[in-house]
Amino acid sequence: MLEIKNLTVSVDKKIILKDFNLNIKNNEIHALMGLNGTGKSTICKVLMGDDTYKVEKGSILYNGKDLLNMDTTTRARNGIYLVSQNPIEIEGVKNSEMLKIALESVKGKHYDVFEFSKIMNNVCEKLNIPKSFIHRGINESMSGGERKKNELMHLWVLEPFFILLDEIDSGVDIDNLNIISKSLKEYFDTHSCSILIITHHTNILDKIRPNYVHVLNDGKIVETGDYKLAQDIEKLGFNGTNNVRKKKDYE
Repeated sequence: MLEIKNLTVSVDKKIILKDFNLNIKNNEIHALMGLNGTGKSTICKVLMGDDTYKVEKGSILYNGKDLLNMDTTTRARNGIYLVSQNPIEIEGVKNSEMLKIALESVKGKHYDVFEFSKIMNNVCEKLNIPKSFIHRGINESMSGGERKKNELMHLWVLEPFFILLDEIDSGVDIDNLNIISKSLKEYFDTHSCSILIITHHTNILDKIRPNYVHVLNDGKIVETGDYKLAQDIEKLGFNGTNNVRKKKDYE
């Protein structure tokens, strides 16, 4: 699904990613871990087409297409979806208004009021959120946990194929994290998709077990393993794992 080759990215002439490589196949879950400032969130920004981040060299193929030649809207219409660390508040624009327009654009068909309401009500039940969310402003006056669940409501309605979770566990209490994790696992099990999880901790990885865990350092992936690698990092820290595990590049 996604093939990143020798990607070098800068911000304000400072190199953040250097010769970064990552391959993600369909129906895989990958986790990317690393210290603050190593470039984890940069991956999300580049994949979504944020022009603050300059691609110096390298390539990104998404389902065989050159992702770097697509604008952000085209990427979204091709099924790439980001749940950001701090979802923005859009005052005065209701979830229902935005989602109906977006859904019709993505699916290329018209939804009548009753059909669309049924979709929205079912999603609210899945996420254990009040149906009043349907008519609230996007993330308006919502807590951290509510914003993350509101973003997942958008995900279930729009049905993306490649999902980026940029520290979705940040600022979320354990009850909401359980609901969010259960919902994401259910989505993964019922849809043809792949997920890239950016995180510092194993809390969400305990519930959504990734196929691969990658460690990012100095702008590139320096180690790849399974879920046990994430457990070692939780116990020993990033520096501690370097002392007990063999460093290897991810191909």
